[in-house]
Formats: sequence, structure tokens, C-alpha cells
Amino acid sequence: MTQNFSLKDQLFNAEKTRYLATLFADAKAGFDAEAFEAAVMSRLPELELKERMAWIAECLQQAVPGDLPTVAPVILRALPPPLDPEKTDDDFGDFIFAPLGDWVCAIGLDHPDLSLDVLEEITQRFSMEWAIRPFLNHHPDLVMARMRDWCTHPSYHVRRLVSEGTRPRLPWGQAVGLTLSDPLPLLDRLNGDQTRYVTRSVANHLNDITKKDPDMVLNRLRNWAEAGRQEKDELNWMTSHALRGLVKSGHPGAMKALGYDPDAEMMVEVLVNGSARIGDALEFEVTLSGVKDQPVLIDYIVHFQRPGGKISPKVHKLKQAELADGRLSVTKRHKLKGNATTFKLVPGPHRLEVQVNGRVRTGVEFELLA
Repeated sequence: MTQNFSLKDQLFNAEKTRYLATLFADAKAGFDAEAFEAAVMSRLPELELKERMAWIAECLQQAVPGDLPTVAPVILRALPPPLDPEKTDDDFGDFIFAPLGDWVCAIGLDHPDLSLDVLEEITQRFSMEWAIRPFLNHHPDLVMARMRDWCTHPSYHVRRLVSEGTRPRLPWGQAVGLTLSDPLPLLDRLNGDQTRYVTRSVANHLNDITKKDPDMVLNRLRNWAEAGRQEKDELNWMTSHALRGLVKSGHPGAMKALGYDPDAEMMVEVLVNGSARIGDALEFEVTLSGVKDQPVLIDYIVHFQRPGGKISPKVHKLKQAELADGRLSVTKRHKLKGNATTFKLVPGPHRLEVQVNGRVRTGVEFELLA
């Protein structure tokens, strides 16, 4: 991704606004498409991504005034056909429909049943995971009951909404008043879903829970394995994806759940090749020796210097393998970008550590040069 790339401009722009205006002009007689476009574009360039969603929703509310019972038929008529039901993943939809969720929230909290009907339709064009959360907070029993029905909905986008909309740590999402265990009966029904788009959301939901209660997740995964509702390979993938945060932190229970012995005896050596310079790369080799065919999950941790003398460790994946003949060597070239906007490198002493099956086994100091 180049530094000039703008996600907000790609997702919300004059062309997308015109597309939305055309849909509503076709859905409602007298809808002034030109006036709507002009209103949206009068402020759009100055706004950030989430602000653009809210602004477009406000412009829609002004262009089509009324409460939800008045507006809902217009919204439903304006919707294009649902997303391709033949796909099974990576079909998030068109962001230009996200403002419809903000609109429903603004005028629909007093009409929860109708709002859920409308969100059920919109989410088949673009995920309503953010829009569903205010309704969870205002009408939790009603929404959770509807979600139980949605678990068997023919559209996998609606089924995914059940898991994604109730996530404890949904990115950009409003916090919800659910306990960590409240959505688990819903996930029990979704874990056997045959669509990766749904099972990825379930795994992400579990990963959120691990931040607060790892044992809750490990117990649930064991229950699902015993129930056998999901294919073994897919459940293994879900387990790995759900426990990725715990794996980075070296959680012993997560390692054992994935088939790795944290206490396995082995020798681990790491050698840094040459100097490391900002803008170049850190080159190193890791060598393991131990019991033949021992499964190993290898991560490496770079302890970066930060301004002010603080240390910031970053965990990176290195290799998932077996000690086929009792020995394994892995080389790595870790790029040290000097122009990254999110993390500024600081010259000085640094440390590289190697973590195997969740345990730090060895480490070496190196100097990062300007």
C-alpha cells in the first residue's frame, strides 16, 4: 500500500455517492439526487472514514424525512440484489451501504422489530455489525432472540452478523453490555457452519474473549471438538485462529490445545548475521535440536528501543514444523523499514529472542544502526 493511498477516499467518494443517489431516486419519487449529492460532497472531503458514514446517513435522513415505518419501505426498495450467495468468503460488500445502518439507528431504536427486519436485509449487501450494537444495548433480549433465529438463516451474511455483531472487542464498534458468556450459546450453533466467512468471525470472537478469559475459550473449543459438528480440518483452523493471541503470549494451555509441548526438551541457538541497519534488514538463523518428529511452533521477538528509553517487544511468526530428523534450521530476513508511519525505529542496542512452543528459549543482543 502506497503512502498516497486513502481508504476513506476509495470507499466514500463522488462516484459512490452518485451510485447511492441513483438507487434512492429509483426507489422514491421526488428524491432529489443532485441535491443529495451536493449536500454529501459539501463536507465529505474534510471528514474521516467513520465521520463520512455518519454524514451520509444524516444527508439521507434530510433527503428522506420520517420515522422508520415511513422510511423502511424506501430503504428496502433502494437496495440492490443481495451479495452473491455462491461465494463463501471475502465478500464484505460495498461500504457505501454502511450509512444505511447509521440511519436505521438514528430513527429506529423505538421500532426494534422493524429495525431488525431492515438490518437483516441490509447486511446481505453490507455487514451491519456496527449498527446492530445499539439495538443490543437498548433491546438485548429481543435482539438475542432474533439472533437465535438468524443462526440458521439461509444467507451466510446474516449468520455471520450474529457472531460479528456480538464480539466483545469489535473494531470501530460501540461497546455492548453483554457478558463474555452471553453469546456463547449462539457460537455453539455457529461453530459448525460450512462457510469460512462465518467460522472466521466465530474464531475472531473467541480471540476477543481470550483477552479476558482464556480458559473459557479453551473449554469451549474442547466441547466443540467433542461434539464433532465441524469438520476436523476446519475446527483445527478455527482453533489456531482463535488462539493466535494466546500463542503470541506463550500461553501453555493454548500451546497444548494446538499440539505443542511447552516443556519439550530441546537445544535452541540463534545467530545474527552481520549488522542490522535501519532501511535494511535483520538477518538471523535459528537452529533447533531435540526429539525426532517433535512438533514445534517457532516465533521470534524483537525488543525495539523506543524514544525515552522504553522497550517495545514485537512477536513475529517464524516456522511451524516438526524436527523430522531431530534437527531444524530456519533463516529469516526481517525488514527494518525506516519510513513506517506507525512505528519509528530508534538506533541503539536491541534484543532478539526465540520462542518455541510458547517458551522463550534463547536470545541475542544486536545493535541497530542508523
